Amino acid sequence: MRSPPKAVVWPLLALPALVLLAQAMLDQLGANPAEALIRGLGDWTLRLLVLVLALTPLREATGYAGLQRHRRAIGVAVFIYATLHWSAYLVFDQELDLAAVLADIAKRPFILVGTLAWLLLLPLAATSFNAAVRRLGPARWKRLHRLAYVVAPLAVLHFYWMRAAKGRWGEVAVYGIILAALLAWRLRRKTR
Repeated sequence: MRSPPKAVVWPLLALPALVLLAQAMLDQLGANPAEALIRGLGDWTLRLLVLVLALTPLREATGYAGLQRHRRAIGVAVFIYATLHWSAYLVFDQELDLAAVLADIAKRPFILVGTLAWLLLLPLAATSFNAAVRRLGPARWKRLHRLAYVVAPLAVLHFYWMRAAKGRWGEVAVYGIILAALLAWRLRRKTR
């Protein structure tokens, strides 16, 4: 089976953001549209992050390498969604008040952890093009991009603390179990 072309992959990756944008424009985000937008973008960040980490195990389990060719595109989409999520928080929740953002980061651990996860994505996004791979060398580039395995637990912790206030654990448990399985697979593969 052939890999889907980039002309299909990029619109699919953009689709959730476009749906959220359409819902916002049509006033269909509920009683608190800003919160729904922030959360929706965060949810898609986490979903795509789990997907990108699952690609190699899926390839090894199924023998299908088609999506593996798009791992970098999906990784860039993770950064874009994370940036939109953080930007929506900055604009709609904090009204571009950087002093309020810094105070919020100091006061609420889930904001601190989410911001740290986003900051760790910056070097991955900055080196996501072929020239960066050549400049760094494949081995150093790979080591740098293992930061995704640090970002993922931080993202799940951010999600957990955010949901803890509302006592909604189901979705957090699903992401936690999937991430634990992916990290265990990675550790087992590394020790073999």
